[in-house]
Amino acid sequence: MGLKYSCLRLFSCRQVLNVALVFAVMVLLSEAVAVANTARVDNVNAALDPTGGGLTVSADIRYGLSQAASEALNNGVPLFWEVSIKVLRPRPWLWDQVLSVTLLRYRLEYHALLNVYRVTLEHQGQAYNVPSLAAALAVMSSLRGLQVLDKKALASEQHLVVKAQVVFDRSSLPMPLRPFAYFNREWDLSSEWTVWAWKK
Repeated sequence: MGLKYSCLRLFSCRQVLNVALVFAVMVLLSEAVAVANTARVDNVNAALDPTGGGLTVSADIRYGLSQAASEALNNGVPLFWEVSIKVLRPRPWLWDQVLSVTLLRYRLEYHALLNVYRVTLEHQGQAYNVPSLAAALAVMSSLRGLQVLDKKALASEQHLVVKAQVVFDRSSLPMPLRPFAYFNREWDLSSEWTVWAWKK
C-alpha cells in the first residue's frame, strides 16, 4: 500500500512539473512573439522649423506584424494604427502640462484582385498603392518635419518634452476578430511611449 501510494504521488508530482514546464514555455514564447510584434518609435528628434514655422518632429517608426495580423491583412481585413505625438511643458510640482497633441491615423489594406497594398493617411486624406508590404510599411514609417507646435505657442518656451507612441486600433477590426485581438498577444502591435527632451 505504501509503495503504491508513493508511486502514485511521484507520478502526480511529475505531471504537475510537466504542466508547469509547458506553461512556462508557452509564457516565454508568448512574450517573444509580443516583443517581435510590437511597434517601436526610433530616432525621435524635435527641432525648430528652419522656415520659422515653429517646433517640428521627425521620427522613424518600425511596425511589427504577427502571423495572425498578416493573415488577416492578406484576407482583406484592413488594419489601423494611430501615431500620437504630445508636446508637454515640464512642471516640478505638478503633472506636466499638455501644450499640443497631434494624431496621425493610418489604414493598411491589401487588394487581392489588383495585388497591391494600399496605405491611406486618414489625417491627410491621401492614399498610396504600392506593390509590396515592405513598401507599404515604409510609407507609414517615416515622419519628417511634422509641425507639432506653432511659432506663437513656442515663443516663450525654453524646455519641452516630446512624447511619441504608436497604437494599433483593435476596435476597428471586424466584430468576429475583436475578442481574439483583445486577449491574444499576437495582436499587441502597439509601442511604448518614446520620450525626447527639447531645449532652446
